[in-house]
Amino acid sequence: MTTKSNPTPRTPLPFLGIACAVGVSTMYYNQPLLEEIGRTYGATAARTGFIAVATQVGYAAGLLCFVPLGDVLERRALMMRMYAAVAVGLLLVALAPTLTWLMVGSVVIGLLASVTHIVLPIAPDLVSHEQRGRAIGIVMTGLLLGILLARTFAGWVSHLGGWRWVFGVAAVMNAAFVPLLWRVMPKLPPKQKLSYGDAMRSLWTLYRTQPLLRESAAVGALIFASFSCFWTTLAFLLESHYHLGAGVAGTFGLVGAAGALVAPLAGRLADKHGSRWVISMGMALLAFSYLALWVQERVHLSTMLHMVALAFGVIVLDVGAQMCQVANQTRIFGLVPSARSRLNTVYMTVYFTGAAAGSALSTIAWVHWRWNGVCGLAVSLIGLAALRHALGRRSTDEDRCHPAREDELMEA
Repeated sequence: MTTKSNPTPRTPLPFLGIACAVGVSTMYYNQPLLEEIGRTYGATAARTGFIAVATQVGYAAGLLCFVPLGDVLERRALMMRMYAAVAVGLLLVALAPTLTWLMVGSVVIGLLASVTHIVLPIAPDLVSHEQRGRAIGIVMTGLLLGILLARTFAGWVSHLGGWRWVFGVAAVMNAAFVPLLWRVMPKLPPKQKLSYGDAMRSLWTLYRTQPLLRESAAVGALIFASFSCFWTTLAFLLESHYHLGAGVAGTFGLVGAAGALVAPLAGRLADKHGSRWVISMGMALLAFSYLALWVQERVHLSTMLHMVALAFGVIVLDVGAQMCQVANQTRIFGLVPSARSRLNTVYMTVYFTGAAAGSALSTIAWVHWRWNGVCGLAVSLIGLAALRHALGRRSTDEDRCHPAREDELMEA
Protein backbone atom coordinates (compact mmCIF):
# COMPACT_ATOMS: atom_id res chain seq x y z
CA MET A 1 0.00 0.00 0.00
CA THR A 2 1.20 3.49 -0.78
CA THR A 3 0.33 6.53 1.26
CA LYS A 4 1.00 9.05 -1.46
CA SER A 5 -1.76 11.66 -1.61
CA ASN A 6 -3.19 13.07 -4.81
CA PRO A 7 -4.38 16.68 -4.80
CA THR A 8 -8.16 16.91 -4.76
CA PRO A 9 -9.58 18.64 -7.86
CA ARG A 10 -11.48 21.83 -7.10
CA THR A 11 -15.22 21.35 -6.70
CA PRO A 12 -17.55 24.18 -5.61
CA LEU A 13 -18.48 23.77 -1.95
CA PRO A 14 -22.11 24.86 -2.57
CA PHE A 15 -22.50 22.08 -5.16
CA LEU A 16 -21.31 19.55 -2.58
CA GLY A 17 -24.01 20.96 -0.30
CA ILE A 18 -26.64 20.37 -3.02
CA ALA A 19 -25.38 16.80 -3.50
CA CYS A 20 -25.73 16.19 0.24
CA ALA A 21 -29.23 17.69 0.26
CA VAL A 22 -30.45 15.48 -2.61
CA GLY A 23 -29.03 12.33 -1.03
CA VAL A 24 -30.05 12.81 2.59
CA SER A 25 -33.56 14.13 1.88
CA THR A 26 -34.68 10.68 0.72
CA MET A 27 -34.46 9.45 4.30
CA TYR A 28 -36.91 11.95 5.72
CA TYR A 29 -39.82 12.00 3.28
CA ASN A 30 -41.65 9.37 5.31
CA GLN A 31 -41.72 11.17 8.68
CA PRO A 32 -44.60 13.63 8.07
CA LEU A 33 -46.46 10.95 6.08
CA LEU A 34 -46.71 8.27 8.77
CA GLU A 35 -50.37 8.96 9.57
CA GLU A 36 -51.35 8.83 5.86
CA ILE A 37 -49.33 5.67 5.23
CA GLY A 38 -50.92 4.05 8.26
CA ARG A 39 -54.40 4.77 6.93
CA THR A 40 -53.49 3.28 3.53
CA TYR A 41 -52.46 -0.04 5.07
CA GLY A 42 -54.75 0.01 8.11
CA ALA A 43 -51.73 0.06 10.45
CA THR A 44 -51.43 1.50 13.95
CA ALA A 45 -49.05 4.29 14.99
CA ALA A 46 -46.87 1.69 16.71
CA ARG A 47 -46.32 -0.10 13.37
CA THR A 48 -46.02 2.90 11.06
CA GLY A 49 -43.52 4.55 13.40
CA PHE A 50 -41.09 1.77 12.53
CA ILE A 51 -41.00 2.89 8.88
CA ALA A 52 -38.69 5.70 10.04
CA VAL A 53 -36.71 3.17 12.07
CA ALA A 54 -36.30 0.89 9.01
CA THR A 55 -34.91 3.77 6.95
CA GLN A 56 -32.43 4.75 9.64
CA VAL A 57 -31.30 1.18 10.23
CA GLY A 58 -30.68 0.87 6.49
CA TYR A 59 -28.76 4.14 6.56
CA ALA A 60 -26.53 2.95 9.40
CA ALA A 61 -25.80 -0.26 7.45
CA GLY A 62 -25.05 1.76 4.32
CA LEU A 63 -22.66 3.97 6.23
CA LEU A 64 -20.80 0.91 7.45
CA CYS A 65 -20.69 -0.94 4.11
CA PHE A 66 -20.61 1.75 1.40
CA VAL A 67 -18.95 4.89 2.81
CA PRO A 68 -15.48 3.27 3.23
CA LEU A 69 -15.52 2.90 -0.57
CA GLY A 70 -14.86 6.65 -0.67
CA ASP A 71 -11.26 5.89 0.34
CA VAL A 72 -10.99 2.99 -2.14
CA LEU A 73 -12.79 3.92 -5.41
CA GLU A 74 -13.06 6.89 -7.75
CA ARG A 75 -15.73 8.91 -6.01
CA ARG A 76 -17.61 10.57 -8.87
CA ALA A 77 -18.50 7.23 -10.49
CA LEU A 78 -19.37 5.74 -7.09
CA MET A 79 -21.70 8.64 -6.32
CA MET A 80 -23.43 8.41 -9.71
CA ARG A 81 -24.16 4.70 -9.22
CA MET A 82 -25.55 5.26 -5.74
CA TYR A 83 -27.83 8.16 -6.73
CA ALA A 84 -29.19 6.03 -9.58
CA ALA A 85 -29.78 3.10 -7.23
CA VAL A 86 -31.57 5.18 -4.59
CA ALA A 87 -34.00 6.30 -7.33
CA VAL A 88 -34.91 2.62 -7.78
CA GLY A 89 -35.48 2.28 -4.01
CA LEU A 90 -37.78 5.30 -4.04
CA LEU A 91 -39.84 3.76 -6.84
CA LEU A 92 -40.12 0.54 -4.84
CA VAL A 93 -41.65 2.49 -1.95
CA ALA A 94 -43.94 4.49 -4.25
CA LEU A 95 -45.39 1.27 -5.69
CA ALA A 96 -45.34 -0.84 -2.51
CA PRO A 97 -48.50 -3.02 -2.38
CA THR A 98 -48.11 -3.87 1.33
CA LEU A 99 -46.57 -2.36 4.43
CA THR A 100 -43.94 -5.12 4.42
CA TRP A 101 -42.77 -4.12 0.94
CA LEU A 102 -42.72 -0.49 2.01
CA MET A 103 -40.47 -1.43 4.95
CA VAL A 104 -38.12 -3.29 2.59
CA GLY A 105 -38.02 -0.31 0.25
CA SER A 106 -37.32 1.99 3.20
CA VAL A 107 -34.29 -0.09 4.16
CA VAL A 108 -33.03 0.07 0.54
CA ILE A 109 -33.45 3.87 0.50
CA GLY A 110 -31.51 4.15 3.75
CA LEU A 111 -28.70 1.92 2.51
CA LEU A 112 -28.12 3.98 -0.64
CA ALA A 113 -28.78 7.43 0.83
CA SER A 114 -25.49 6.93 2.67
CA VAL A 115 -23.94 8.44 -0.51
CA THR A 116 -24.29 11.74 1.39
CA HIS A 117 -21.33 10.76 3.54
CA ILE A 118 -19.16 9.95 0.58
CA VAL A 119 -19.77 13.56 -0.50
CA LEU A 120 -19.20 15.29 2.86
CA PRO A 121 -15.54 14.27 3.48
CA ILE A 122 -14.59 15.92 0.17
CA ALA A 123 -15.19 19.37 1.73
CA PRO A 124 -12.18 19.54 4.11
CA ASP A 125 -9.92 18.37 1.26
CA LEU A 126 -10.62 21.66 -0.53
CA VAL A 127 -9.36 24.02 2.19
CA SER A 128 -6.52 24.41 4.67
CA HIS A 129 -6.52 22.62 8.04
CA GLU A 130 -7.45 25.88 9.79
CA GLN A 131 -10.58 26.33 7.64
CA ARG A 132 -12.07 22.86 8.08
CA GLY A 133 -14.93 24.16 10.20
CA ARG A 134 -15.95 26.77 7.62
CA ALA A 135 -15.90 24.27 4.73
CA ILE A 136 -17.83 21.64 6.66
CA GLY A 137 -20.33 24.29 7.76
CA ILE A 138 -21.03 25.31 4.15
CA VAL A 139 -21.62 21.74 2.97
CA MET A 140 -23.55 20.85 6.13
CA THR A 141 -25.93 23.73 5.39
CA GLY A 142 -27.01 21.87 2.25
CA LEU A 143 -27.26 18.58 4.12
CA LEU A 144 -29.33 20.09 6.93
CA LEU A 145 -31.62 21.94 4.54
CA GLY A 146 -32.13 18.62 2.74
CA ILE A 147 -33.18 16.97 6.00
CA LEU A 148 -35.57 19.73 6.99
CA LEU A 149 -37.03 20.73 3.63
CA ALA A 150 -37.63 17.05 2.77
CA ARG A 151 -40.42 17.12 5.34
CA THR A 152 -41.91 20.26 3.80
CA PHE A 153 -41.69 18.77 0.30
CA ALA A 154 -43.27 15.52 1.46
CA GLY A 155 -46.07 17.21 3.35
CA TRP A 156 -47.21 19.44 0.51
CA VAL A 157 -46.74 17.00 -2.38
CA SER A 158 -48.80 14.45 -0.45
CA HIS A 159 -51.44 17.13 0.10
CA LEU A 160 -51.65 17.60 -3.68
CA GLY A 161 -51.39 14.01 -4.90
CA GLY A 162 -51.08 11.52 -2.02
CA TRP A 163 -48.05 10.07 -0.28
CA ARG A 164 -47.06 7.75 -3.16
CA TRP A 165 -46.48 10.79 -5.37
CA VAL A 166 -43.85 12.03 -2.92
CA PHE A 167 -41.62 9.03 -3.54
CA GLY A 168 -42.30 8.97 -7.28
CA VAL A 169 -41.27 12.60 -7.74
CA ALA A 170 -38.22 12.05 -5.51
CA ALA A 171 -37.16 9.09 -7.68
CA VAL A 172 -37.20 11.33 -10.76
CA MET A 173 -35.17 14.01 -8.91
CA ASN A 174 -32.45 11.53 -7.89
CA ALA A 175 -32.25 10.02 -11.36
CA ALA A 176 -31.93 13.50 -12.90
CA PHE A 177 -29.06 14.33 -10.53
CA VAL A 178 -26.86 11.59 -12.02
CA PRO A 179 -25.98 13.39 -15.30
CA LEU A 180 -25.53 16.62 -13.33
CA LEU A 181 -22.82 14.95 -11.24
CA TRP A 182 -21.09 13.82 -14.42
CA ARG A 183 -21.13 17.36 -15.80
CA VAL A 184 -20.15 19.38 -12.70
CA MET A 185 -17.79 17.17 -10.69
CA PRO A 186 -14.30 16.14 -11.80
CA LYS A 187 -12.97 12.65 -11.28
CA LEU A 188 -12.01 12.13 -7.63
CA PRO A 189 -9.47 9.30 -7.31
CA PRO A 190 -8.71 7.79 -3.88
CA LYS A 191 -5.80 9.25 -1.93
CA GLN A 192 -3.98 5.94 -1.61
CA LYS A 193 -4.18 2.43 -3.02
CA LEU A 194 -6.22 0.50 -0.50
CA SER A 195 -8.29 -2.66 -0.77
CA TYR A 196 -11.86 -2.77 0.50
CA GLY A 197 -10.84 -5.43 3.02
CA ASP A 198 -8.04 -3.23 4.39
CA ALA A 199 -10.42 -0.27 4.57
CA MET A 200 -13.00 -2.28 6.51
CA ARG A 201 -10.39 -3.71 8.90
CA SER A 202 -9.06 -0.23 9.61
CA LEU A 203 -12.48 0.91 10.89
CA TRP A 204 -11.95 -0.93 14.15
CA THR A 205 -8.37 0.35 14.35
CA LEU A 206 -9.64 3.91 13.97
CA TYR A 207 -12.25 3.41 16.66
CA ARG A 208 -9.76 1.76 19.01
CA THR A 209 -6.88 4.22 18.59
CA GLN A 210 -8.77 7.54 18.38
CA PRO A 211 -10.40 8.46 21.73
CA LEU A 212 -11.77 11.68 20.29
CA LEU A 213 -13.57 9.68 17.60
CA ARG A 214 -15.17 7.47 20.25
CA GLU A 215 -16.27 10.50 22.27
CA SER A 216 -17.66 12.34 19.25
CA ALA A 217 -19.56 9.27 18.04
CA ALA A 218 -21.18 8.66 21.43
CA VAL A 219 -22.15 12.31 21.93
CA GLY A 220 -23.42 12.60 18.35
CA ALA A 221 -25.53 9.44 18.63
CA LEU A 222 -27.23 10.60 21.82
CA ILE A 223 -27.85 14.09 20.42
CA PHE A 224 -29.35 12.75 17.20
CA ALA A 225 -31.47 10.25 19.13
CA SER A 226 -33.00 13.16 21.05
CA PHE A 227 -33.47 15.13 17.79
CA SER A 228 -35.25 12.16 16.19
CA CYS A 229 -37.68 11.94 19.11
CA PHE A 230 -39.37 15.16 18.01
CA TRP A 231 -39.50 14.57 14.26
CA THR A 232 -40.68 10.95 14.51
CA THR A 233 -43.66 11.85 16.70
CA LEU A 234 -44.56 15.33 15.37
CA ALA A 235 -47.15 14.00 12.90
CA PHE A 236 -48.83 12.02 15.71
CA LEU A 237 -48.90 15.12 17.95
CA LEU A 238 -50.43 17.36 15.29
CA GLU A 239 -53.04 14.78 14.29
CA SER A 240 -54.14 13.77 17.79
CA HIS A 241 -54.05 17.18 19.51
CA TYR A 242 -54.92 19.60 16.68
CA HIS A 243 -56.36 17.41 13.88
CA LEU A 244 -53.76 18.76 11.46
CA GLY A 245 -52.33 16.65 8.64
CA ALA A 246 -49.10 15.94 6.82
CA GLY A 247 -49.01 19.34 5.10
CA VAL A 248 -48.69 21.16 8.42
CA ALA A 249 -46.17 18.60 9.73
CA GLY A 250 -44.10 19.22 6.61
CA THR A 251 -44.30 22.98 7.08
CA PHE A 252 -42.41 22.62 10.35
CA GLY A 253 -39.49 21.39 8.28
CA LEU A 254 -39.53 24.77 6.54
CA VAL A 255 -39.50 26.47 9.95
CA GLY A 256 -36.60 24.32 11.05
CA ALA A 257 -34.65 25.27 7.94
CA ALA A 258 -34.05 28.65 9.57
CA GLY A 259 -32.11 26.82 12.25
CA ALA A 260 -30.04 24.99 9.64
CA LEU A 261 -28.58 28.30 8.45
CA VAL A 262 -26.50 28.37 11.65
CA ALA A 263 -24.19 25.65 10.26
CA PRO A 264 -21.63 28.00 8.62
CA LEU A 265 -21.57 30.10 11.81
CA ALA A 266 -21.08 26.96 13.90
CA GLY A 267 -18.13 26.00 11.69
CA ARG A 268 -16.49 29.40 12.13
CA LEU A 269 -17.09 29.28 15.90
CA ALA A 270 -15.45 25.84 16.00
CA ASP A 271 -12.42 27.24 14.15
CA LYS A 272 -12.26 30.19 16.59
CA HIS A 273 -13.30 28.83 20.00
CA GLY A 274 -12.83 25.09 19.58
CA SER A 275 -15.32 22.32 18.92
CA ARG A 276 -15.89 21.50 22.59
CA TRP A 277 -17.22 24.98 23.34
CA VAL A 278 -19.63 24.81 20.37
CA ILE A 279 -20.93 21.39 21.44
CA SER A 280 -21.56 22.66 24.99
CA MET A 281 -23.61 25.58 23.67
CA GLY A 282 -25.51 23.29 21.30
CA MET A 283 -26.52 20.87 24.06
CA ALA A 284 -27.73 23.73 26.25
CA LEU A 285 -29.96 24.94 23.40
CA LEU A 286 -31.31 21.43 22.81
CA ALA A 287 -32.30 21.03 26.44
CA PHE A 288 -33.98 24.44 26.42
CA SER A 289 -35.89 23.60 23.22
CA TYR A 290 -37.46 20.48 24.74
CA LEU A 291 -38.41 22.40 27.86
CA ALA A 292 -40.19 24.95 25.63
CA LEU A 293 -41.84 22.19 23.56
CA TRP A 294 -43.11 20.49 26.72
CA VAL A 295 -44.38 23.68 28.38
CA GLN A 296 -46.34 24.82 25.32
CA GLU A 297 -48.40 21.63 25.51
CA ARG A 298 -49.11 22.13 29.22
CA VAL A 299 -50.66 25.59 28.94
CA HIS A 300 -54.04 26.58 27.47
CA LEU A 301 -53.54 28.52 24.26
CA SER A 302 -55.31 28.91 20.96
CA THR A 303 -54.24 26.56 18.18
CA MET A 304 -52.45 29.43 16.44
CA LEU A 305 -50.40 30.27 19.54
CA HIS A 306 -49.55 26.59 20.02
CA MET A 307 -48.23 26.50 16.43
CA VAL A 308 -46.13 29.64 17.05
CA ALA A 309 -44.70 28.09 20.23
CA LEU A 310 -43.96 24.84 18.39
CA ALA A 311 -42.21 26.80 15.63
CA PHE A 312 -40.01 28.57 18.17
CA GLY A 313 -39.10 25.24 19.76
CA VAL A 314 -38.27 23.73 16.36
CA ILE A 315 -35.89 26.57 15.47
CA VAL A 316 -34.03 26.29 18.77
CA LEU A 317 -33.97 22.48 18.49
CA ASP A 318 -32.42 22.60 15.02
CA VAL A 319 -29.87 25.28 15.93
CA GLY A 320 -28.66 23.20 18.88
CA ALA A 321 -28.49 19.95 16.93
CA GLN A 322 -26.61 21.51 14.01
CA MET A 323 -24.08 23.21 16.28
CA CYS A 324 -23.26 19.84 17.83
CA GLN A 325 -23.04 18.05 14.48
CA VAL A 326 -20.81 20.59 12.71
CA ALA A 327 -18.46 20.79 15.70
CA ASN A 328 -18.22 17.00 16.02
CA GLN A 329 -17.38 16.54 12.35
CA THR A 330 -14.90 19.40 12.36
CA ARG A 331 -12.84 17.69 15.03
CA ILE A 332 -12.96 14.14 13.68
CA PHE A 333 -11.89 15.20 10.17
CA GLY A 334 -8.65 16.53 11.65
CA LEU A 335 -7.54 13.14 12.99
CA VAL A 336 -6.38 11.14 9.91
CA PRO A 337 -6.72 13.27 6.74
CA SER A 338 -6.18 10.32 4.37
CA ALA A 339 -8.94 8.30 6.09
CA ARG A 340 -11.74 10.86 6.20
CA SER A 341 -14.33 8.61 4.57
CA ARG A 342 -13.57 5.88 7.10
CA LEU A 343 -13.60 8.32 10.03
CA ASN A 344 -16.99 9.46 8.79
CA THR A 345 -18.08 5.83 8.46
CA VAL A 346 -17.35 5.10 12.11
CA TYR A 347 -18.86 8.35 13.34
CA MET A 348 -22.00 8.29 11.20
CA THR A 349 -22.71 4.57 11.74
CA VAL A 350 -22.85 5.17 15.49
CA TYR A 351 -24.68 8.48 14.90
CA PHE A 352 -27.52 6.96 12.88
CA THR A 353 -27.75 3.95 15.14
CA GLY A 354 -28.61 6.57 17.76
CA ALA A 355 -31.23 8.05 15.40
CA ALA A 356 -32.85 4.65 14.88
CA ALA A 357 -32.90 4.04 18.63
CA GLY A 358 -34.40 7.49 19.24
CA SER A 359 -37.14 6.88 16.65
CA ALA A 360 -37.98 3.47 18.10
CA LEU A 361 -37.97 4.64 21.73
CA SER A 362 -39.98 7.79 20.97
CA THR A 363 -42.65 5.72 19.20
CA ILE A 364 -42.94 3.56 22.33
CA ALA A 365 -42.95 6.65 24.55
CA TRP A 366 -45.75 8.19 22.46
CA VAL A 367 -47.90 5.06 22.58
CA HIS A 368 -47.60 4.79 26.39
CA TRP A 369 -47.08 8.34 27.69
CA ARG A 370 -47.80 10.68 24.77
CA TRP A 371 -45.98 14.03 24.60
CA ASN A 372 -44.78 13.94 28.22
CA GLY A 373 -43.00 10.67 27.52
CA VAL A 374 -41.41 11.93 24.29
CA CYS A 375 -40.03 15.10 25.89
CA GLY A 376 -38.85 13.23 28.99
CA LEU A 377 -37.04 10.68 26.82
CA ALA A 378 -35.39 13.40 24.70
CA VAL A 379 -34.13 15.35 27.74
CA SER A 380 -32.75 12.14 29.27
CA LEU A 381 -30.78 11.44 26.08
CA ILE A 382 -29.38 14.98 26.11
CA GLY A 383 -28.36 14.46 29.75
CA LEU A 384 -26.45 11.29 28.83
CA ALA A 385 -24.73 13.18 25.99
CA ALA A 386 -23.74 15.98 28.39
CA LEU A 387 -22.31 13.42 30.82
CA ARG A 388 -20.18 11.78 28.10
CA HIS A 389 -19.09 15.22 26.91
CA ALA A 390 -18.03 16.22 30.44
CA LEU A 391 -16.10 12.99 31.02
CA GLY A 392 -14.30 13.43 27.69
CA ARG A 393 -12.75 16.66 28.94
CA ARG A 394 -10.51 14.64 31.26
CA SER A 395 -8.77 12.70 28.52
CA THR A 396 -9.05 14.59 25.23
CA ASP A 397 -8.41 18.06 23.94
CA GLU A 398 -9.33 18.18 20.30
CA ASP A 399 -8.06 21.71 19.89
CA ARG A 400 -4.53 20.48 20.54
CA CYS A 401 -4.73 17.24 18.52
CA HIS A 402 -2.26 16.47 15.74
CA PRO A 403 -3.33 14.62 12.58
CA ALA A 404 -2.17 10.99 12.31
CA ARG A 405 -0.70 9.50 9.15
CA GLU A 406 -2.13 6.50 7.28
CA ASP A 407 0.98 4.42 8.00
CA GLU A 408 0.63 5.08 11.72
CA LEU A 409 -3.00 4.00 11.50
CA MET A 410 -2.21 0.73 9.73
CA GLU A 411 0.67 -0.07 12.10
CA ALA A 412 -1.68 0.38 15.06
